[in-house]
Amino acid sequence: MSETREIGRRQVLGIGGALGLTAVTGLATAARLARRPAFTGEQLRSGVPLPPAFQVPLPLPSVLKPVRTSGGVDRYKITQREAPLEILPGVKTPMWTYGGTFPGPLIEARRGRPVTVTHHNELPVPTVVHLHGGRTPAASDGYPTDLVLPKNWQAPSTHTVHGTHGMSGMDGMHGMHDPKAVVTRLTREYTFPMDQRPTLLWYHDHRMDFTAPAIWRGLAGLHIIRDDAEDSLGLPSGPRELPLMIADRAFDDHGNLHYPSLDPTLRKQPGVEEAYLAGVLGDVILVNGAPWPVHEIDAARYRLRILNASNARHYDLEAVTDDGRRLDLVQVGADQGLLAAPVTHRSLPIAPAERYDVIVDFAGVPVGGRVRIANRLGSGRTRDVMAFKVARKATDHTRIPRDLSHDLPTWRRSDATRIRAFSFRAGRMHGGHGWLIGGLPFDPARSDVTTRLGDVEVWRLIADVHHPVHLHLVGFRVLSRSGRKPLPHDAGLKDTISLRPGESAEIITRFDGYRGRYLFHCHNAEHEDMGMMANLEII
Repeated sequence: MSETREIGRRQVLGIGGALGLTAVTGLATAARLARRPAFTGEQLRSGVPLPPAFQVPLPLPSVLKPVRTSGGVDRYKITQREAPLEILPGVKTPMWTYGGTFPGPLIEARRGRPVTVTHHNELPVPTVVHLHGGRTPAASDGYPTDLVLPKNWQAPSTHTVHGTHGMSGMDGMHGMHDPKAVVTRLTREYTFPMDQRPTLLWYHDHRMDFTAPAIWRGLAGLHIIRDDAEDSLGLPSGPRELPLMIADRAFDDHGNLHYPSLDPTLRKQPGVEEAYLAGVLGDVILVNGAPWPVHEIDAARYRLRILNASNARHYDLEAVTDDGRRLDLVQVGADQGLLAAPVTHRSLPIAPAERYDVIVDFAGVPVGGRVRIANRLGSGRTRDVMAFKVARKATDHTRIPRDLSHDLPTWRRSDATRIRAFSFRAGRMHGGHGWLIGGLPFDPARSDVTTRLGDVEVWRLIADVHHPVHLHLVGFRVLSRSGRKPLPHDAGLKDTISLRPGESAEIITRFDGYRGRYLFHCHNAEHEDMGMMANLEII
């Protein structure tokens, strides 16, 4: 799967350019699966009338209260259950939820203070919870076969995972044996040490072969880590700090969620209809579960904690006033916490699973004025995301320090014990189309990468079409893109990198924290379900 010898820059670029010659189905298939260059996927059309933009108030996720705080540990309980929610005004939509809401409840944590979350599964299918971006022991990381079974679930074996990775053209299913799977019934306690930089994380379902439809149905929530050093910076806080989960969806004629599953029960056959193999896009943009919402604000700075929780849709966000003026997006944080210094953008691309922490100053917008958050990659209704309406003048004592943090890692190429190369491309598996890493589909029983705890490595990632690549457990720095400097939005410590069509990138990381079995994969959720995952063993 990986190449660990030293590879020259020209060779890496050659690998990227030769994917169309070496892939089994080639870039022609990849291009067919992703016809639009701006993003990967095919868009569903809703059958129910959709509300006009900027009329529904922005909901804010409720903060989950711990059930116990003794012994220096905050303990939470969440019940996974189906609930009818009013996503579109006046319409009840059945959703799979964490705790009866979408997004799920927000967990607020302090750096260094452990958190345990006991999940109770009342859904009709198995689930797995992954805290995306968490430095988490392997037993609580949410490996796709570590299932929490519902009460009456019947399976041939608790250690056999059935699935074709959503492959088109398959009849029946293929058993995949995973001797390391840890399966429980009804409940599971996940332990999160919170020994990491303050940042915005998110938790979501990670069930083998069915991650994409489970997230689409509502299994996603936010988790913020804070510490005293960040609190002292003077960044906007309280009502002027807004967590924003952006996710696209589509609805059928009755207001139910529309998703092209081969098996709508999500019990037997994984995968999506042929037209959506490259990814599923919706025609409704939700922010915190509301369609194209509006939020009343002060004429002051606001801190926007942005997550792209879409299955496959990419965004290029900009803040635009009604008279066409673009406001600066001042980035202060990335996936894994604060940058060393702010970076100012006019627009900000964000791929599935990426998070950006940005400050927007609304002080120059007149009372009654409106600022739209627009998606430069969208068209029609998907060009709008949400809006802010300035309701009042206000005093603002916040600031954006020139120095934000001093604890970012300083890994150098010379520190790397090895260099690996991975291709992310379309291919053939089990007689159908799939998405492969290094030419192979995911197999939980296969060891793909083994590294020692504490080792520093450079990884070279090569894409055919858009692939947001996510590493579990560790954050990384972007060293280069296609042999050139990283892009401005690559600053800081990340755990997901958006590879563009035909692009290669180099990242560097140190595999520290915990030993055990982890993953790296594409976070286009449909690609992930169709084989684009690999095992990472830290020994």
